Amino acid sequence: MAKVKTKFVCQECGYVSPRFLGRCPNCGKWNTLVEEREVEPKNERKSRVSFEGEHSKPQLIKNVSMEDSPRVKTQMEEFNRVLGGGVIPGSLVLIGGDPGIGKSTLLLQISGQLAATKRDVLYVSGEESAAQIKMRADRLKVASENFYLYPETDMTNIRHSIEELHPDYVIIDSVQTMQEPDIESAVGSVSQIREITAELMQIAKTNNITIFIVGHVTKGGAIAGPKILEHMVDTVLYFEGDLHHTYRILRAVKNRFGSTNELGIFEMQEGGLKEVSNPSEIFLEERLSDANGSAIVVSMEGTRPILVEIQALITPTVYGNAQRTASGLDRNRVSLIMAVLEKRANMTLQNQDAYLKAAGGVKLDEPAIDLALAISIVSSFRNVGTLPTDSFVGEIGLTGEIRRVNRIEQRVAEAQKLGFKRIFIPKNNLQGWTPPTGIQVIGVATIKEAIQRIFN
Repeated sequence: MAKVKTKFVCQECGYVSPRFLGRCPNCGKWNTLVEEREVEPKNERKSRVSFEGEHSKPQLIKNVSMEDSPRVKTQMEEFNRVLGGGVIPGSLVLIGGDPGIGKSTLLLQISGQLAATKRDVLYVSGEESAAQIKMRADRLKVASENFYLYPETDMTNIRHSIEELHPDYVIIDSVQTMQEPDIESAVGSVSQIREITAELMQIAKTNNITIFIVGHVTKGGAIAGPKILEHMVDTVLYFEGDLHHTYRILRAVKNRFGSTNELGIFEMQEGGLKEVSNPSEIFLEERLSDANGSAIVVSMEGTRPILVEIQALITPTVYGNAQRTASGLDRNRVSLIMAVLEKRANMTLQNQDAYLKAAGGVKLDEPAIDLALAISIVSSFRNVGTLPTDSFVGEIGLTGEIRRVNRIEQRVAEAQKLGFKRIFIPKNNLQGWTPPTGIQVIGVATIKEAIQRIFN
């Protein structure tokens, strides 16, 4: 009997090794190499052939016809915003998130809304039975004559069902539970996920079927499986939130048909997910008017301006080395801003512990939050509060200058709409536009000048 050949495949990055290694030499992760049977390659190759047997052929770009396929809008404007304006026919969308965060609930609601537009939807579940899905659908009040449920994990049977029904939309929940019978490896392995996603992509592109894929995430927050999974799909969405709070954030990190870093906010209720049309009010509703260490920043998430409270707590350190802790903010950015304050604003912070967070569970990573970050630190350090009607926008350079930011008109308009009386912005951003009435726009050139005008 011939000896069975095996190989070891990293479940994080797909690296292949002929023998077991404790640490993957490609991605550096420990204990991720899993033994798989080596299968002889088959002669037949998968090509882009539609269900009608049409093959793709080379053609001149001037002869390519632009079919009129407008975006399909759902009843959730927040979901439409994250996708770039609606669902693109024939696209492949990957949605990842922590267990229990609401991925299946979101897609079940979206499926019901798409089916209500007289389009066929096939919901394929590898984790739940049809009765379990129906129970949740009744709670969410999802029902339609065009909505099909199919509990299955075999990709061969799933492909045949798609070919028979020829639905407009397919939901795969989840890709880690599906199995390609021709691949002799465990369910959820790199080989299985790669082949299944490739087949789904071929179905979507050749038959103009929109496919939504649910992906599990690792404990580090990344989507489980090889990174090639995110490269193959058209759109990657992350569903984030705290299980102890009701608010959920849908964030686009890749989108071939729209803006990346777009944000949609939902609230988990008994009847399902409800969209939040004005998230700034939620992030500011519990702010204390006389608290120190607080500053309001107007941050851009994709094309939407959002007002978020940045909180800082500066206390004398008890240990030898001062601590720097950040929640929802980049810890390295916090250390950089504190170093600039020490050097350019003559503040002694090296013996102070710093604890900072972005209130509401949102994550901020754009440079325009620097000024609000610095003002919250100064406010807590001096034990002097800022005015509740002040807001701040600006990037801070290492020499202490306040650098210009983008989309300043939208930021100022959002602050004015929510009742703020003053907004501090970079001085170079004052040129070329007319500020709206009802809010005082103050330009500052350096962090030292900003501190003097705010606290004196």
